[in-house]
Amino acid sequence: MSMTQHSRAGDVAVGREDASTSSATAAGSAAGAGSAMAVEHTASWRSLKAAAVALQGIQIKDGSIPEPTAHDAARAHVATIVAAIHDLAPSFPHDADYLRASVRDFERWADGGFGVPDFYDSLVAFQPQQHRVDGIRHLVVFPMYTQNGSQNRFVEALIVQAIWPEFIAQLEAGDYGNKLFVSLRLIDFTPGYDTNSAVLFPETVAMREIPTFTWGAIFQDREAARYRRVTRAASAITKLDLPDDAARLLDDQQLAEKTFVMWDIIHDRTHMRGDLPFDPFMIKQRMPYFLYSLEELRCDLTAFRESVAITARLRARAEAHAAGEPVEPLDAIEAETLEHAVLVQYAVIFDRIFRFSITGSRVRNYDGLGGQLLFAWLHQRGVLHWTDTALAFDWDAVPAAVVALSDAIDELYWRSIDRPKTAHWLAAYDLVRATLTPNPASRWARGLPDEILGGPPKGYTDAVLDDEFPLSMFFEALDKKMKPVIESTVGIRGDDD
Repeated sequence: MSMTQHSRAGDVAVGREDASTSSATAAGSAAGAGSAMAVEHTASWRSLKAAAVALQGIQIKDGSIPEPTAHDAARAHVATIVAAIHDLAPSFPHDADYLRASVRDFERWADGGFGVPDFYDSLVAFQPQQHRVDGIRHLVVFPMYTQNGSQNRFVEALIVQAIWPEFIAQLEAGDYGNKLFVSLRLIDFTPGYDTNSAVLFPETVAMREIPTFTWGAIFQDREAARYRRVTRAASAITKLDLPDDAARLLDDQQLAEKTFVMWDIIHDRTHMRGDLPFDPFMIKQRMPYFLYSLEELRCDLTAFRESVAITARLRARAEAHAAGEPVEPLDAIEAETLEHAVLVQYAVIFDRIFRFSITGSRVRNYDGLGGQLLFAWLHQRGVLHWTDTALAFDWDAVPAAVVALSDAIDELYWRSIDRPKTAHWLAAYDLVRATLTPNPASRWARGLPDEILGGPPKGYTDAVLDDEFPLSMFFEALDKKMKPVIESTVGIRGDDD
């Protein structure tokens, strides 16, 4: 669910929009929000979508159309897209600059003979982070690949809608500022998003050079819908008696969406926060995949930890007020924040354990490894039980155990500021294998030979097995029963359950 591959220039969480700019932007965004409703049912959108799909059929991997005999058809499809953008633009006044630039980029691509597309100008003009108003929509058309989907830079078209409830706006304006974070709902889309992809990142767009990226978006409706379907099935299979709050998440898509927004806004900013020995995502570097496992888990556990702290603070105030102490009661926004802080904790645990652990291949699956690690850590500390073929948690003890794992990763990072890179890698491996059992064939587990230890980092990475930490017997059994459910979530939307 994370923005793990989103390369960013600058601090993702420092600074906010100027107040006058923000209020003016919000007013303009709100004015355009209603006019874009039901655009997905118009003839213009249907023609744009069909033309994009037709272009995909004649593009090659880099997005170009090298076959001259296909150029007449390609020009007709581009003309259809351009006409549709003109027709639809009045419904998206907040995106006027972007849509004009998109038309120019499409026309230049056609005029240039359909070489590798360059949509730099329209990408720079697209600034959804300036319109974080709940319900506002965007028309998005780019040649781009889709993470966890297609690696082809085909023309893709989407209609998306912002999810930005007031309690999230207040969190972002306070201790959890992240001016680049955009939360979206999928309304309609071309086949590149009929996949597992749940992100919209600017670096996926075909462009001549890399600009300073100013936003990154996650489709919280897809994340929430996947969570609800997978957790519902897994809890039934494992005979887990869900707490009432956790059960509510499975019955309410909008509640789950808002919970995932809170999780992700804290997760995303964490990539740039803390005592970090390196910046894992701004610097292009090749590392053993378990390093990415720990980084993603660190961010998720920070979201968990912060949610525990928010819960404790707000509950204490609510209880003090109820006891007659002279403190202000929680207002409606604070009450909603408290509600979702509790729900984030369940979401992190169940999504990590039930979905992440068994989703995807066993080839360097860093999210899968993070889920395995969380499960085993809780099990070995006696707060998670798999007894008589039923799963159970000691919920009162779970927060401290999860925070302890977070502390262990934070300690690894802090100590590694003073370590060479490969020594950090070895220490990270030791942290993981203290809880998870490595593959019996692992060279890392047996001890890397001197020629690797004394050689370049590439030797270390090459020695890591594709499945360095195989699934436990618990997860092997769960995977077999859950595979059809996991596969059914490909392309899922928020209204599919």
